[in-house]
Amino acid sequence: MGACMALCSLASCASCLCGSAPCLLCGCCPFSNNSTVTRLIFSFFLLLGTLVSVIMILPGMEDQLRKIPGFCKGGSSIPGLENQVNCGVLVGYKSVYRMCFAMACFFFLFAIIMVRVRSSKDPRGALQNGFWFFKFLILVGITVGAFFIPDGTFNTVWFYFGVVGSFIFIVIQLVLLIDFAYNWNKAWLENAEEGNRKCWFAGLLSFTILHYALAFTAVVLFYVYYTQPSGCTEHKVFISLNLIFCIIVSIVAILPPVQEAQPESGLLQASLISLYTMYVTWSSMTNNPDRSCNPSLLSLVSNSTSVPSPTATPGQVQWWDAQGIVGLVIFFFCTLYASIRSSSNTQVNRLMQTGEGGEASEGGAEEGGFRRAVDNEEEGVTYSYSFFHFCLFLASLYIMMTLTSWYQPETTTQAMLSTMPAVWVKITSSWLGLALYLWTLVAPLILPNRDFS
Repeated sequence: MGACMALCSLASCASCLCGSAPCLLCGCCPFSNNSTVTRLIFSFFLLLGTLVSVIMILPGMEDQLRKIPGFCKGGSSIPGLENQVNCGVLVGYKSVYRMCFAMACFFFLFAIIMVRVRSSKDPRGALQNGFWFFKFLILVGITVGAFFIPDGTFNTVWFYFGVVGSFIFIVIQLVLLIDFAYNWNKAWLENAEEGNRKCWFAGLLSFTILHYALAFTAVVLFYVYYTQPSGCTEHKVFISLNLIFCIIVSIVAILPPVQEAQPESGLLQASLISLYTMYVTWSSMTNNPDRSCNPSLLSLVSNSTSVPSPTATPGQVQWWDAQGIVGLVIFFFCTLYASIRSSSNTQVNRLMQTGEGGEASEGGAEEGGFRRAVDNEEEGVTYSYSFFHFCLFLASLYIMMTLTSWYQPETTTQAMLSTMPAVWVKITSSWLGLALYLWTLVAPLILPNRDFS
C-alpha cells in the first residue's frame, strides 16, 4: 500500500515537471498562487546559475579540475585517453561570462515567447507554468553550447551588453526597494491604527534613524578613504551630489502637499533609498582604475599606509570583495521580493507591469491527499510574463558584472581591467533611481487628475 502511494506521489511530481498542466495544479507543489509558484521556480533557475558561477570563479578551482584524470588538457591523464577539455574556459571570468550568457539567452527567449499573454488560458500559459524538466534541459543545453563559443571578441562585446543591462537592472532594484519601503510603511501604519501605536511608531522611527545613520556614516567614510586633498575630484563630486540629492528627496517626502496627496509617504522610504544610493555610490567608486582613489578594503581594515601604484598590474578577479558580496545580497533580496510581491502601489505596478496582487485563495482543492495550488490567472495575469523574464534577463547580466567586479576583459593580456565607464554607469543609475523616487512623490501634485492611489 505504501509503495502504491509512493508511486502515485512520484507520478504526480513527474506530471508537474514534464506535463503541460501548470505546476500549480500538481500535488507535489506547495499550496500557493499560480503566479507566485512560477516566479519562484524561475528565480530558482537564476539563483542556481549564480551558484554555479560562484563555484567556477573560486580560487584554485582550475587546479582541482586538472586533478581529474583524463579531463583537462595538461592535467592528469589516463593511458589511452586523450584529455580534450580546456579547463581555462571552465573557470575564472570566462566561465562566468558564458554561464550568464546562457541564462540571459534562456530568459530572453521566454521574454519573446510570452509577449502579450493575457491569462493562463493562453496556450503559452501552460509553457510558462509547466514543463519544468524540459525547460531545465533547455537551460543546460544552452549552457553547454555557450562554453564552445571561441574567445575572440566575445568577452569584450558581452561586457558592454552587461554594462547596459546592469544599468537598467540597478534602476529596477531601486524601484523594488521603493515598493518594499511603501508596503513596509503602510503595513506598520495600519498596525499602529489597530493598536499599540507607540510600539509601531517607535519601530518606524528606529529604522528610519538607523538608515540615515548608516547613510551618513558612509558619506563620512567615503570622504576619508575615497578622496585625496589634491585629487579624486570625481569622487568628491559623486559623494557631494548624492548627499544633496538624498537631502532633497527626504525634504520633499515630508512636505505638507506631498503628505496630503500621499499620506503613506514618509522618511522611512526616503531613508532606505538614501542608504541604497550610498551603496551604489560606493560600488561605483570601487571601479575607479586610479588606485590612490580606490584603496582595497583589506588595506582599510589593516590600516595600511602603503598605496598601490595606479599603474599596478591588474590581478585576478575576486568576486568576494565587499561591494560584490553586498551586491549579491541585495540582488537575492530583490529577486525574491519580485517573485512574491503583492503590491497596491499603482505607480510601481505600472512601472513593473503588474496588477494589484490578490491574496492566495484558501479553497485549494485536494487531490490524492495533496493540497494543490490555486490558478489565480484564469481571468487575467497578475504580472507581465514577458517583462518578468526580461527582468531576469537583466539580472543575469547584473550577476555577470557583479561577480567579475565590473572589470573589463583585456583580449591581449587576458587580464581584467577596471574602467571609468563602469563608474559612470553606476553613478548615473543612482541619479536616475533618485529621479524615479522623486517622481513617485510629486506625480500626484503635477497630475492631479490622474489616479495614483
